[in-house]
Amino acid sequence: MKKNPDFDAAAEFMAAHARVLDRRVFQRLFQGGAPDPVRDAVAAYRNDDGGFGHALEPDLRTPASQPAAVEMALRILDLADAWDEHLVRAAIDWLAGVAPPEGGATFVLPTLSEGPHALWWAPAEGNPVSLIQTGQIAGTLYARGFTHPWLTSATEAMWRGIDHLTEPNAYEMYGVLAFLQHVPDRPRALDALKRVGPLLLGLVALDPDAEGEVHSPLDFAPHPDSIARGLFDDPTINAHLDHLAGAQQADGGWTFNWPSWSAAAEADWRGYVTVDALRILRANARA
Repeated sequence: MKKNPDFDAAAEFMAAHARVLDRRVFQRLFQGGAPDPVRDAVAAYRNDDGGFGHALEPDLRTPASQPAAVEMALRILDLADAWDEHLVRAAIDWLAGVAPPEGGATFVLPTLSEGPHALWWAPAEGNPVSLIQTGQIAGTLYARGFTHPWLTSATEAMWRGIDHLTEPNAYEMYGVLAFLQHVPDRPRALDALKRVGPLLLGLVALDPDAEGEVHSPLDFAPHPDSIARGLFDDPTINAHLDHLAGAQQADGGWTFNWPSWSAAAEADWRGYVTVDALRILRANARA
């Protein structure tokens, strides 16, 4: 029997525990809310330079603008259909100004030291391009038909990175798949998937009950039309959907499987992943 989430319990959890931003997204996606409150909630994390910071990415709590915060801002504006051309263009203008020489976006900037952050946020020497941030941002921009000189150089950087990819980590694959999902050159994207697909299968936990910081097929292929969905058979996807629906906690929300280092970050993430779980379940006809 298919498992389904308890929306009433989730709504109560969101009202009691989630940050304003995620409550607005929940209202937009599941309660008929308007887009402007989502846009305004995202804009509250914006800096004068056009970038985003202030713990929009919950584990990166510096007020300074960061590529990861820009990525999350664009992701939320897109999924909530609250896209704002002015906010986006200003953010990409900022991103272009701090881009690595080869284009795209770096993983994190040294300004992370201006605030608390999880230990895994650490600048790489030389400010190299990051497949994680570059791919996710570029994918969202392509999905929205957004044009900017930054996107041209970011695309070239992504193709170079994908062509030389041999031992990616799971988070790099998020960027790669987001890029391949939406980049206009579809033949090249599908050819690239044939090569990186086996690399992805070495990173995914096919057992829904696997413990620890693991990555499920739904992390890489959340929707029926996800470019990587064909790598997994229907029984595997259905088992992970059952597990996701059954992972709703007694308080109505969902939680996450990576390390928690801050009570504030944990609370922020739980609101975000609760919305994300419901969104994935609904996209797969489970809610």
